[in-house]
Amino acid sequence: MNELRREPVTGRWIVTYLDRIPTVKDFKIESNEKKGEATCPFCWGKEDQTPPEILVHRKYGPPNSPGWTLRVVSNKFPALRIEGELNKEGVGVFDMMNGIGAHEVIIEAHEHNRDTADLSYAEAEQVIWAYVSRSVDLRRDKRFKYILIFKNYGKIAGASLEHGHSQLIALPIVPKRVQEELEGAATYFSYKERCVFCDMIREERDEKERIIYEDEKVIAFCPYVSRFPYEVWIMPKRHASDLTGLDRDTVPCVAKALRDTLLRIKKYLGDPAYNFIIHTSPINGHDREDYHWHIEIMPKLVKVAGFEWGSGFYINPVPPDIAAKNLLSVKLEETK
Repeated sequence: MNELRREPVTGRWIVTYLDRIPTVKDFKIESNEKKGEATCPFCWGKEDQTPPEILVHRKYGPPNSPGWTLRVVSNKFPALRIEGELNKEGVGVFDMMNGIGAHEVIIEAHEHNRDTADLSYAEAEQVIWAYVSRSVDLRRDKRFKYILIFKNYGKIAGASLEHGHSQLIALPIVPKRVQEELEGAATYFSYKERCVFCDMIREERDEKERIIYEDEKVIAFCPYVSRFPYEVWIMPKRHASDLTGLDRDTVPCVAKALRDTLLRIKKYLGDPAYNFIIHTSPINGHDREDYHWHIEIMPKLVKVAGFEWGSGFYINPVPPDIAAKNLLSVKLEETK
């Protein structure tokens, strides 16, 4: 019999299939073959097609020229712009403010055909440090209340360009989805005097059925209440509310966990589209110490349809323990 499962942070319910579990062949996975290198603005030699560098890791050459290994630039078509004032006002029953924020692109490697899963550990570490560095800088702007870091890989996941990149958007408000997590974590902490995410880590380590990566600093697992097949969460073991609290010993572990998880997903599922999102505490007076930052990875294998939109439930046809077992079956070669 299938099961209804409830997660303890937001109270969200999901339906987990137990009667019939699909194989990889049952999913329609669209090709993510990259064919647009000739016109790609993120490749070496096309630096004049993007805004100037904000942050760069460079082997040689002057600014905004070839020779870099990672590059951060402003989004050429930003969702929000950094210039101006918020100018909040009411419009009847509605609220309105100017579209103030920051929208940046992290170009993860200069090669067109390499994604996060294809990076070396050292290159993946550069990506995590870029997230931390840009977050530290942007949180100095008191207009911003939240920094959202995410990646869309593949067209059906929302990627408009093939070249491997992730994005950062600084927001003048705390998103509703984040607020729900914050309130759920606070309620749990108020009742039990413990972090709900720390309790999840303890539960996963006790059961040992859904873990796909673990070292002394970081754990990655398919959560018991997974919304999507092969969903994976990555968490630091030490309680920390904000990504910017990462220390030099933990960044390499986060990078390794992220790269290895994405490589397992790529190899086992045949390079599916995916999204990952970094969930972190708000900033500038909205910080929450009872929260625990983490990364959520969601392969795009099923569609969200009427039942999900109407009920708020998700249907996951692959139980997380089976997903973890399948991902662990992938053999990874060590890389530096």
